[in-house]
This record gives sequence, structure tokens and C-alpha cells, in this order.
Amino acid sequence: MRKQKFIILSLFITSIFFKANAQKAAYYPQVPFDSLQAKSMLALGTSSIEGLAFTKVKTSLGYKAPLAPKILAANVTVTLYPVTTYFEEWYRLRKKEENKKTSVYMSQEAFHWRITVQTDAYGRFKFTKMKPGKYFIQSFASYSRSGSTPVYRGTGYNNYGGQTDYYEYQNYTNNYTDRIEEFIEVTRDGQALEIKLR
Repeated sequence: MRKQKFIILSLFITSIFFKANAQKAAYYPQVPFDSLQAKSMLALGTSSIEGLAFTKVKTSLGYKAPLAPKILAANVTVTLYPVTTYFEEWYRLRKKEENKKTSVYMSQEAFHWRITVQTDAYGRFKFTKMKPGKYFIQSFASYSRSGSTPVYRGTGYNNYGGQTDYYEYQNYTNNYTDRIEEFIEVTRDGQALEIKLR
């Protein structure tokens, strides 16, 4: 009987371990990637894309609070992708399939065709020598929120049947990373486009 319980317990622990360590399913676009299209879109031009990268604290419903102060994405990488046919399929697939159990990736070749810049200490960035065309700009903004919360420590009783619940305040820090991204379009040569990446 003891051996049987041990086997059941072992199987239970093993199933929890594999469930916790199971890899997420991976999806890739099934349309072919056209490197010539990407190369042409990223050729040198005379336009620029300048912007401010930031996020805001989310409400309890998961939405960014509109009146909350900006949290600047300082000293982070900003990536620009040409919106090719392949990229459009990748984005459509990401919107449809991405969740806690699945990830959507692009091929190494498609990922190669991108431009990166760094934000400054104030979250500002700039892409120069861009051609007219449609682009997708993405970055990640990280921040922490600290506070304290009451934690129940027990109940005390007096001689008259009354009781008192005791609490102790415990400090906490939660870390967050928001994916911030925008589709933008340069419509003419020499255009100086100003955007907010949020």
C-alpha cells in the first residue's frame, strides 16, 4: 500500500514538473519571405522618423491609465521592420495565435531585415535616411511598482470573548515589461515624421 502511494505521488510530481517545463508551441508565417522586397524598402532615402518611447501604468482591468504619468523607455533598443507581405502575415498570425501557450516567430532571414537604434535617457529615438513606405516600430518598456500590503498574522482574544485580528504591513516590488509598437507610414521624400511609441 505504501509503495502504491509512493508511485502515485511520484507520477503526480513528475506530471507537475513536465507541465511547468513544457515549451510553448511555436508558429511561423507560411508565406515565402521576399528579401528583395525588404531590401528595396530599407534602401536609403531622405526622410526621418523621430519619436518618444514610453508606456503608462496599467489599471486593474489591464488597460493603460490615460491620465497616468509617462514612464519613459530610456536607453532601450527600438527596432524598425519594413511591412512586407511576409511581415503582414506574421502580424496577422500573432494577433490570432499568440497567447500564454503559443509564440509566433518570424524566420531568421526575415528578422535580419530590420534597423535598430537606441533611445536616449529621455526615451527619444530617431531613424534617418528612410524611404517612403510602411513600417512597424517596436520596443519594450520596463518599470517597477513598489508598495506595502497588510498581511494577516493571527487573531487574539480577550477575557470578554472579544477578538482582534492582527496585521503586519509587508513591502513588495512588482516588475513589468510592456511591448510598445506602432505601424507608421512615410508618405513622401524628405518627410520628417514625429511619432509616439506607446
